[in-house]
Amino acid sequence: MTALDSLGTAVGALRPIGLDELVARAELLTRLDRKYMLPVADLPFVLGGLGLGGLGSGGLDEDVQVLEIDGRREFGYRSVYFDTPGLDGYLAAARQRRRRFKLRVRTYLDSDQHFFEIKTRGPRGTTVKHRMPYEGDPHRLDAGARAYAAAVLAQARIDTAGLPWQPVLTTSYRRTTLFLPATASRLTLDIGLTWSLPDGTATLRTPERAIVETKAGRAGSGADRLLWSLKHRPCPVSKYGTGLAALRPDLPSHRWLPVLRRHFPTALDRSPA
Repeated sequence: MTALDSLGTAVGALRPIGLDELVARAELLTRLDRKYMLPVADLPFVLGGLGLGGLGSGGLDEDVQVLEIDGRREFGYRSVYFDTPGLDGYLAAARQRRRRFKLRVRTYLDSDQHFFEIKTRGPRGTTVKHRMPYEGDPHRLDAGARAYAAAVLAQARIDTAGLPWQPVLTTSYRRTTLFLPATASRLTLDIGLTWSLPDGTATLRTPERAIVETKAGRAGSGADRLLWSLKHRPCPVSKYGTGLAALRPDLPSHRWLPVLRRHFPTALDRSPA
């Protein structure tokens, strides 16, 4: 049995939770995100530690549930990221500026629903996400989205007035979302990760790697402590920042070089910009 087979078996044994209930119990639009990039082969051990999959005792004492919508427990995502011509959003993240941001149109491929999302930094390193339903072309921002972005970024004291937005990166992956009731937190498992430039000149796939993300308060969750016990540590992997750095060797990428060297073996060798 492969690691993905074990993952499917373990997830299939969980009690489901619907989207409305998940949002009510763990919406977490203001949260501390911790991201881990690890081999897909390690996922069964993570699930085993959560008390799933029959991989031994000692799991967390939680009634873990899995998001289920219309009978599905794994969902396809596509995100089109937008930035200014000068890549202000990317550079703010690469240089770890306090006032950083991300703009994207996220598509839930199974339902063909689109949302325009803006992420900014809140107090003490938290992430604040703003979102609105989006009915326009997901590869370009309409007037309503641009006005929404201007208002949200102005509130965060980020000045992008008059700057145009353009698509700079597209990502796609398959996601499973778990709910951990003891800390009212979430854990997401992303596999099948793909990054591509809008003009089609470069594409990167990492089929042997998964991104595990915990979304909780500052104290973390039981899943974080489990991952630490398995020798996995949070790393500064960003689907936007790291992916664009891997595909664009002309960009500064000091912050992500350790992640690129360890987890993106198909990225071109590069010297620090």
